Amino acid sequence: MVGNLNHIIDQVVKDKGIDRGVLVEALESAVLSAANKKYRNTRDLEAHYNEEIGDVEVFEFVTVVDDVVDSYKEIDLGEAKEVDPDVEVGDSLGMMLEASGFSRIAAQTAKQVIIQKVREAEREGVFNEFKDRIGEVVNGIVRRYERGDLIVDLGRAEALLPSREQVPRENYRQSDRVRAYISEVKMSTKGPQIILSRTHPGLLISLFKSEVPEVAEGIVEIKGAVREPGNRAKIAVVSHDVDVDPVGACVGMRGSRVQNVVTELRGERIDIIPWSPDTARFACAALAPAEVSRVYIDEDGQSLEVIVPDDQLSLAIGKKGQNVRLAAMLIGWRIDIKSESRAQEEEQEESASANAEDVSVVEEVEVAAEEPSGTEVTEVEADELDEDQG
Repeated sequence: MVGNLNHIIDQVVKDKGIDRGVLVEALESAVLSAANKKYRNTRDLEAHYNEEIGDVEVFEFVTVVDDVVDSYKEIDLGEAKEVDPDVEVGDSLGMMLEASGFSRIAAQTAKQVIIQKVREAEREGVFNEFKDRIGEVVNGIVRRYERGDLIVDLGRAEALLPSREQVPRENYRQSDRVRAYISEVKMSTKGPQIILSRTHPGLLISLFKSEVPEVAEGIVEIKGAVREPGNRAKIAVVSHDVDVDPVGACVGMRGSRVQNVVTELRGERIDIIPWSPDTARFACAALAPAEVSRVYIDEDGQSLEVIVPDDQLSLAIGKKGQNVRLAAMLIGWRIDIKSESRAQEEEQEESASANAEDVSVVEEVEVAAEEPSGTEVTEVEADELDEDQG
């Protein structure tokens, strides 16, 4: 090999952050591979790294016997005693080989093995670093587009922002900075794959944590968040301190805090609503800015029937049903919205239907009362009866 390897190993460990034991094992494996290749795998060989001299030593192990059958793996007792006087039959004798015959091959093999180990260690290091960061928001630099997907440089690694995780209205150019949510980290054959998202509700929650100290400290808790990326979002918040208004804390002075989040999401409208354990109250708040007249709850069916004034119906439903859809997602219940006039019409129809059923029941009772209760007997049957009695 090339002189003292301790310095080279120390340098690689320092630059690449690879465990020293991994490199030493790679060197031993490379030298052993070169030795086996030279001797065509006919001998029992072992390679060990000598820290003192900074080199890998190769040892050949043979069994001491009286009569040699396999000269590659066995040695005569007399010849063995020349190496070690105390050796006996059946012992395994290790003899160091001269490495000059395969040092060049070993050096080339070691280089390749070290490069491979460095790559594997770097990949493993990146994976271990980011696998515990799922749910974090990271800053990156756009490098390139690949079939609609965005490749983002995070410093130590490159991440993927798939087209399905991009907001339709957002466009990026090379070298643009982007903030995204780490939604998944997985190991593939090409190394660790970090999946980013700009549409995940977790991005909204993380942005509020960074903008609102009360959320970061746990005084205000975000109970839920839903989005239609690029258009509108709703978050439900609750305060664990009676002196702190959760909605006001998230809005900030003159809306400064929520405005920073809106700017990061490129103008996405955000509704901040107070969370309540009472489903009906929570539903009324979730449908804001629309006013609600009354709410009917079906616990078994996990559904709500919400009645709103006629002039509030379109506001409650929202553009293309967006408002009620987000509210239903936030609550986790099905929501049916009706106007006051429509609800009254249905009540009148139900009342009329009920009255009609009552009338029909009365008529059936009257008809039943008019029918004779006894059994009619014809004249023929009466005659036959008299004859029988006679």
